[in-house]
Amino acid sequence: MDQRQTPLLDAIEGFIKEDPAFFRIPGHRFERGVDRKALELFGDRAYRSDLTEAEGLDDLHQPTGPILEAEKLAAELFGSDRCWFLVNGTTCGNEAMILATVGEGEKILVPRNAHKSVMMGLILSGAKPVWVNPDYIDDYGISGPVDPKVIEEALEEDPEIRAVFLVSPTYYGICSDLRKISDICHAKNIPLLVDEAHGSHLGFSDDLPAGALQSGADLVAQSTHKTLGSMTQSSMLHIRSSLVDEVKVDKALKLVMSTSPNYLLMGSLDAARHMMAEHGQENMERTCAMAEVGRKELEELTDVRVLRRPDMDPTRLVISAIDAGMSGYEFQRRLYETGKVSTELSDSQNVVAVLTWGNDGEDIRRLITTIKRVMERYCAECLQFGAPEMDVPEDVEQLNLPQVTVTPREAYFAETEVVPLAYSIGRIAAESITPYPPGVPILYPGETVTREVYEKAMFCINHKLEVHGPADKTLSTLRVITNRELKL
Repeated sequence: MDQRQTPLLDAIEGFIKEDPAFFRIPGHRFERGVDRKALELFGDRAYRSDLTEAEGLDDLHQPTGPILEAEKLAAELFGSDRCWFLVNGTTCGNEAMILATVGEGEKILVPRNAHKSVMMGLILSGAKPVWVNPDYIDDYGISGPVDPKVIEEALEEDPEIRAVFLVSPTYYGICSDLRKISDICHAKNIPLLVDEAHGSHLGFSDDLPAGALQSGADLVAQSTHKTLGSMTQSSMLHIRSSLVDEVKVDKALKLVMSTSPNYLLMGSLDAARHMMAEHGQENMERTCAMAEVGRKELEELTDVRVLRRPDMDPTRLVISAIDAGMSGYEFQRRLYETGKVSTELSDSQNVVAVLTWGNDGEDIRRLITTIKRVMERYCAECLQFGAPEMDVPEDVEQLNLPQVTVTPREAYFAETEVVPLAYSIGRIAAESITPYPPGVPILYPGETVTREVYEKAMFCINHKLEVHGPADKTLSTLRVITNRELKL
């Protein structure tokens, strides 16, 4: 296929040029029905491109025209048998992968650092998770790769496992050995599903780890918007497998994706694919070079550490000032207040800076300069007032594997009651507790609440971290399954 083509972008542009009299959704009628303030902020072009399944624009849920052609071009570029454009993010991709491979009561192997969208997939499918822990990187307090031996042992111990789900790379850029793991899975005719939300750019340069599709994964969900320049919420789902029924994937996506797909999102996916086809290698080589400049400068700073590993995406800078006594939360806050440097993620020990080819040398200089200013000011404060006491808990990946009493789906639909958080210990949770970001639950519905989960939840409360899941936003109470329900 001719990767220079942009079939969906061309169709959108052609429809706009026809300037039709519009008597269909959306109601804003291009720019004519839009609030003036929004129009000044977003521009009329955005509203003119916000279309639905009008003449010549195809239908995402049954594509036969420009959407299908754009998806075929993406499949060819990324090396899959088929690609689906997603407008509900990789969340719906993860849900669809689970729905297509496991059903009610069937088992799926999942690492404990999986995104909360996996929980949603488990609730929708009724599948039962078999949990494994990834390795742990002690110096940074984060999860590492999943050891292939852990996968192999789990599959040997439980022959009822029907699928394996992995996150690679992680939010911190750590990649598992997917080639070895896919070989282990395929030897038992088990499909490997990969949440590659943070790795859609992998494989476009020898400076990067291999991507999931290159490594033998059967289903791969990618957040194109995170690193390849499409608009937020736009993603892709790929299949390359004889172990997964493509029709089931297609049916699953129809369950979890909007029937009013946004053409700005889909058009941006076509554009991102086109850019990577034309300039992917040079873009990624330049990004890796920028990241290396930043990493080397950071390594020269006192009391600042930056993660460097051979199994890591080099475009992620995981930076820690914990040696100086500064938590990642405080570090992130000071970076923005001092130099208006906005980083992707903070945790108890680190901040994460994500680089793409949209960054330039000036961005790197600003990051380094601001870090230096933050450290100088912080160290001066410590000399004057003394260093603050640190409160650094074990992260979720270090928690003991949970006791799965009932499946997430059973817990979701069970009769529940509300109890004070402290009294939830020993009870079976009916809702999740998910610090966000990174969106990794410390508690799933159907799991017994332990003291270490309670202590982690209290850490979230004390540090005013955003938590998704509980109906009580203060997290002072938790919904649990009633004892009467459990006796039934």
